[in-house]
Amino acid sequence: MTLRAVLFDVDFTLARPGPELGPEGYRRLGERFGLTLDPARYEDARAEAREGLQHHPELHHDAEIWVAFTAEIIRGMGGSDPAAREAALEMTRAWDVHANFDLYEDVLPVLGGLRSAGLRLGLISNSGRDLDEFLAHHALPVDAALTSSAHGRTKPHGSIFRAVLERLGIGPDEAAMVGDSLEDDIEGARAIGMQAFLLDRDGRYPGREDRLPDLYALPAALGLSV
Repeated sequence: MTLRAVLFDVDFTLARPGPELGPEGYRRLGERFGLTLDPARYEDARAEAREGLQHHPELHHDAEIWVAFTAEIIRGMGGSDPAAREAALEMTRAWDVHANFDLYEDVLPVLGGLRSAGLRLGLISNSGRDLDEFLAHHALPVDAALTSSAHGRTKPHGSIFRAVLERLGIGPDEAAMVGDSLEDDIEGARAIGMQAFLLDRDGRYPGREDRLPDLYALPAALGLSV
């Protein structure tokens, strides 16, 4: 394969949620809705909610899925309906605010190195965020970006990967995908013939040959001397 482009997931790959989207942010949000939420229960509540998270059966973008997911986190932290759902609606809107995210320290140097090596860069996100504004806010050197809300289908549906590749003028066998979700990013990309690498910042998948502990390991994995 002649590598010409690298595509990236966004959340937990390039950017992490800031304080307003974390345990203390949930606690403060709960206070505004008359809920007492325990920050110490956040991680377990999020993990349990993620276990129950389901894609739309036809992989259509469905904002209600994320509202339900967030409401489950709030309930797991001690909240109850109807306030839990009302608070979840506000929290999902906060996920569309670009300033609520911080880039990981390896993002800008690695993306800059890939661009210097002549590669084109793309982003794919299962979200309703305006990625053009996100790119401008964080000064990311990206050539094409697409969200599931704009495209209509979510990862791992092959059409969202193909849509970004078409914007880049690149074929699947000329591109690699990097993301933190085994199903959405890795299996989705490989299903259409792309190379893919699992970004495992938290060490959840030890021993996998396609695993990257951080983005600094990506150039070598791609066979580049960046």
